[in-house]
Amino acid sequence: MPIVADCYRYVVGVDTHAATHSYSIIEAVTARVVDEATFPTSAAGLARALAWIGRRTTDAGTAGVLVSVEGSNSYGTRLTRHLLDAGYRVVDAPAPTRGRGESKTDAIDARKAATIMLPRRSAGLADARTGDLHDCLKTLVPARDRMAREKTRQFNALVAVLRAHDLGVDARRKPGMSTVKQIARWRERATDSRAEQFARAEVIALAQRILVLHAQLAQNLASLRELVTAHAPALLQMPGVGPVNAAVILNAWAYHGRIKSEAAFASLGGVCPIEVSSGNREHRRLNTGGDRQLNRALHSIVLTNGRCDRQTQEFIATRIAQGKHPRAIRRTLKRYTARRIFRL
Repeated sequence: MPIVADCYRYVVGVDTHAATHSYSIIEAVTARVVDEATFPTSAAGLARALAWIGRRTTDAGTAGVLVSVEGSNSYGTRLTRHLLDAGYRVVDAPAPTRGRGESKTDAIDARKAATIMLPRRSAGLADARTGDLHDCLKTLVPARDRMAREKTRQFNALVAVLRAHDLGVDARRKPGMSTVKQIARWRERATDSRAEQFARAEVIALAQRILVLHAQLAQNLASLRELVTAHAPALLQMPGVGPVNAAVILNAWAYHGRIKSEAAFASLGGVCPIEVSSGNREHRRLNTGGDRQLNRALHSIVLTNGRCDRQTQEFIATRIAQGKHPRAIRRTLKRYTARRIFRL
């Protein structure tokens, strides 16, 4: 397989930050630094950066230039979009590693982002995620996580106040949405003590906030379902896959061709086995790398199938009879699930 130094004339490394981006242009064959510069992240600054890259790589054209961007999905999102629109291939640069006592500057990090790509296989690079679908999911999926966490916090706070004050609600168990709706309609009572007045006002505010979050989560779910149905309806036909998990999978997948093989998808999801055998002992340990959101989605699918899918239940029963540990069985199922998703 050809490496980057064989396929490209120049490699541009970019160290991204909130206010400025640092760029370093490296000649692929010799690893010689052609030029380095820093530009602001404003629209004018990004345009100047693209013009600067074009002037210094004019003999190679966009097809002969690879751009390695550190943080292409965070600080470098807008830059990545501009580079792709201009025709450059953009890949994710790994986080720089520094030895003990080694210097650190933005220029050094940009240079490392470029030079670390030179010996790598061109077909195995992590192309930057982009496209309208990815931009939509990049907004909706994190927003859902934030709203779900906040709703849980508000619920916990509501239960804590109800258990600390006698407001006429049985709080031995977590209240349901019908109880929350009832609390949201409460009014102040003149017969309450001062402490009870504050407590009643607090639970009313918490209940009203929970109802707002509940409605926002429902709207978010409808939007995710619409996107998934339009772009990958086959995902929703898989057992255990709902709109949220399907959206996480699509967000990691990004576009057709980004993930080159089934093994690459398993590695991205952190479900590929890691061999740690020695002597007569054969063992594979848990993979803690990869996209943890994708790993969580695969884990959720496996747990759902373990409860609802007959074929999965039979597989689990067979492996338990063979003496396998439930955690090892789940890891196997996550690997099988990743394989099945990739083949859709």
